Amino acid sequence: MSKTREEIVGRLLDSYRAYYNIERFGEAQKPLRARCEYFAHSGKYVLSKKAELWSADSEEFLYLLDVPCLTLPLFEEWRDFVYEDGMKRIHVGPGHMYSFITPVFICTSCEKAALLAVKKCRIYKSFHFSLHGWMDYHVAVLDLGKGRVYSNFSGHSTAKVLKKILGKVL
Repeated sequence: MSKTREEIVGRLLDSYRAYYNIERFGEAQKPLRARCEYFAHSGKYVLSKKAELWSADSEEFLYLLDVPCLTLPLFEEWRDFVYEDGMKRIHVGPGHMYSFITPVFICTSCEKAALLAVKKCRIYKSFHFSLHGWMDYHVAVLDLGKGRVYSNFSGHSTAKVLKKILGKVL
């Protein structure tokens, strides 16, 4: 039984709701359906919180994009948009450890050139020689026509989570 892109978006958002702050977008912003933001802070202190030994902040910005057919120009356009928007949202500073910027393309079909560009996509940035953390760019593509999940090298963990969430749908 094949699911529509709309049903897949709904299922993903339902599973992300427990961990992410979700901002949904309407028809005017198509193909962007939602932006999901995740923030985590961890630290260690002695006796009181004022005597902090260390702290680390991590964040992820995940963008759900719903496209009928993923083409190379469409991928490049949204890759650049997501990168610029995500970089504006990162809180770089002494406590920042890492940030992930992740576009997830949900499509019925995908061109070979676009898949090749996805697999070759390598965007990484360190802040102040990694003293203030780093950013890694993950990309995932859900090709519903073939029932497959594709990703770049950094996005393998994202692809694994998507397969787990969607289970037998793919």
